Parts: sequence; structure tokens; C-alpha cells
Amino acid sequence: MSKQPVIILVGPQLAENIGMSARAMMNCGLYELRLVNPREDHLSDKAISASSNAEEILYNAKVYSSTEEAIADLNFVYAATARHRDQIKSVYNADTAAIEMNKIMAEGNSCGIMFGCERTGLSNVDVSLANAIINIPLNPKHSSLNLSQAVLLIGYEFYKTQIEKPEVHLEMNGTTLAPKDKIIKFVQHFEELLENCGNYRAGEKREKMFINLQNIFTRNQLTEQELNTLYGAINYISRQN
Repeated sequence: MSKQPVIILVGPQLAENIGMSARAMMNCGLYELRLVNPREDHLSDKAISASSNAEEILYNAKVYSSTEEAIADLNFVYAATARHRDQIKSVYNADTAAIEMNKIMAEGNSCGIMFGCERTGLSNVDVSLANAIINIPLNPKHSSLNLSQAVLLIGYEFYKTQIEKPEVHLEMNGTTLAPKDKIIKFVQHFEELLENCGNYRAGEKREKMFINLQNIFTRNQLTEQELNTLYGAINYISRQN
């Protein structure tokens, strides 16, 4: 992605969480990470291992001594927090924030998203530095997120604005849809095996049962492979009786 927001972790405590946040960023095509006073080394073995092949982001991460320094060159900054800290700010959901960020960056401006430390989140002062807040509405009884989860949720909403969403499709895995004549022939074969079974011998119920059977198989997108499996199954069952 040519234009993307900077991810800023303010006071992260655990190297593993920094690594997992880098992994979440890589999942969403985000590559610029800034760290403010991390408690543990973001290039430690724990961080690298937790990044799961996203260590490129960790190696390129920049470390700052203050939030002000980390956001100094940015035009627009969002604070990811569940608490508004009694401040007057616009509050976005992650999806609406992603749309807004696209507009801002399309106009040539830079954006960043701040995430607070694992234990307390962003401070009042940190939130006051932001233009707006991103809030992820979750179960009010338990709305806290792991740091990397928050990065992933917001990052994914941004990523969705950058890609063409795939249409719903049937994954064929090398097989093809069965033509109607084969499905009808299968139903007829099934009917023949039912000749001497229970209600199927009763003439007044037979037609309704046949229609129900035919509907089961014709309304679904049966593949050649599935049809062969059904043949094998019912033939095996018929031989056991």
C-alpha cells in the first residue's frame, strides 16, 4: 500500500506484545512502527519469535523518548482507546476511521494511530495530543483487548479499504458441478434401492417422498466428486441390508 497510517505503541511493556503487534501489522499490510519508551527490547528473541516472520517491521521500527516526539511529523493522529478521558474529541469506529484516514492521506497528509500500554492504555495527556479517538465497540462487560488484538482489528479495517473484496464463491478443489442429468439419474437409483423400504411401499406417500428426495439433491450444488461419494455410500449401505 502506498499510503498507510503509522502505528505508534506508547509505553508497551512486553516484548511478545510488540512482536505480535508487528505480526498483526504485517497481516494488514502496515509496515511503519514507532515505539515510545518500550519497557523491553523490541529486537529481543521473544519479540522476534512472536512476530512470526514479521521481524522486518521490528528491525525498521523507530524508538522515541516521548509521544510528542513520535508524532511530531504527522498531520493527523488517532488515539485508540475505549475511554474518552472526559475530553472533547470526535469518536470513530474502526471502519469509519479507516475511511476518514484514506481521505486525509489522499489529500497528501500523514496519519498515525496511537495505542497505549497493556496495563493502563493511553494516558490523558497522550489522548489530548490526538485529533480524534478510535473506539472498538465490544461487550461492555469485557471490552479490554490485548495490544496486538487492537492493532489487528483497526489495521484490518484499514486493509479492507485497500483491497477488492472477494465475492462469495464455491471452492471446487479440482472437481466440477454435476449436471442435472446425473443428479436425476442418482435420485432414480436411490429410489430403486428404496423399493422395499417402509413408507416407500405405500403408493399415496411415494410421490411426495420422491419429490422431497429430488429436492434435497437438486437444490444443492452437488459436485461430481460428491455425487460419486453418495453413490458409494448408498450402495455400501444397500449391500449390508
